[in-house]
Amino acid sequence: MATKPATPKAMSLHLGLNSVDPQAYEGWDGPLAACEFDAKDMAAIARSKGMKPTVLLTKKATRAALLAGLRAGAKALKRGDLFFLSFSGHGGQVPDTNRDEPDRKDETWCLWDGQLIDDELYYELSRFAAGVRILVLSDSCHSGSVTRDRNPPPPPPGQRSKLLPPAVGLRVYGAHQAFYDKLQADVAKAAGLKAVVDPDAALANVTVTGAAAQAVNLVGEFKPAVILISGCQDNQTSMDGDHNGAFTEQLLQAWNNGKFKGSYASFHAKIRAGLPPTQSPNLFVLGPAAGFLKQTPFSV
Repeated sequence: MATKPATPKAMSLHLGLNSVDPQAYEGWDGPLAACEFDAKDMAAIARSKGMKPTVLLTKKATRAALLAGLRAGAKALKRGDLFFLSFSGHGGQVPDTNRDEPDRKDETWCLWDGQLIDDELYYELSRFAAGVRILVLSDSCHSGSVTRDRNPPPPPPGQRSKLLPPAVGLRVYGAHQAFYDKLQADVAKAAGLKAVVDPDAALANVTVTGAAAQAVNLVGEFKPAVILISGCQDNQTSMDGDHNGAFTEQLLQAWNNGKFKGSYASFHAKIRAGLPPTQSPNLFVLGPAAGFLKQTPFSV
């Protein structure tokens, strides 16, 4: 008698920060308006698909809380399961000390009590089991290609950018250099900085972008299937709003309360079409994600 295939499980984790702790950012509190709304709206989508989301807002969106959520997902989920992660807040940069970045800068998510470096995120994602599907939506200036060679232009008057100001970033790194340098060293040591001769195989024949190539170089071939859609290109900024960030607002319109029935690839294209040329969401994948890209968004 044939056994019935197990129903896929899903976990979701949603972070939205309308400010950060000034003690961790040299007096800067990074005020934003819509990020908590963004997190709650992503959690509502998760609930509509049968998930029980964890929502971390502003002061609760700490480094430890995010890392704990990622590690709980990696421990619990198996092939075919889904992990849905969203972040809305500031993105920043710190100098790259382990030389895995072509532009010698690591991008970050600005959490309440400190920044999460992209190396840490990629390493934690790589620890998920083979065949787990991971969706990451980042409404921030954590760009898709991680090669921000020059600072983007300032936002129009009255609008708020989700970019950690470079001058603030330099002060924060200067004050906490030992902490951020050690994070990179620890991740590089844990990951082994495995060189990959043929990154195309690890990227499921999807064009290799800077971030994808860097992530593969850091941890080797990804066994889970990862889709990351971020709010802007590397020379742009993601904009905050009053009720949603610009990226999240267009995502919600494209999703249309679940009426959208296309693939992740067409979903990204629809979101991108709704935004101005000054903010073009980026898409890249890690691991065997070709089949994942063809699925309807948020499908468990």
